[in-house]
Amino acid sequence: MGLTTHVLDLASGRPGAGIALTLYRLDGSRKIKEAERVTNADGRVDEPLLQADDIQTAAYEVEFQTGEYLRQKGWTQEEPHFLETVALRVTLSAEETSYHLPLLLSPYGYQTYRGS
Repeated sequence: MGLTTHVLDLASGRPGAGIALTLYRLDGSRKIKEAERVTNADGRVDEPLLQADDIQTAAYEVEFQTGEYLRQKGWTQEEPHFLETVALRVTLSAEETSYHLPLLLSPYGYQTYRGS
């Protein structure tokens, strides 16, 4: 299964569609781009950020470009938005083959957890 994600808009109770995101593997002070995706109408990505065989034991960061989405929804007119970008850092193990990283988004806060 690999590493997957989805975005839920808590303010509207709907999926967070059209949000661009980038996955980086962290190596010391370097950020190595692994994948770029955009969430679909269901708030999910159409393919995993990483396939199971590509997961390394390492720290990763997923950057969600949330500012434009929140402005389009009319939640704010701020420039830049308070949550212009949400970055989630996690450490994955090559021993595991399935990770799901949901982002629960609202205009001024967010939550995440290890999903299944």
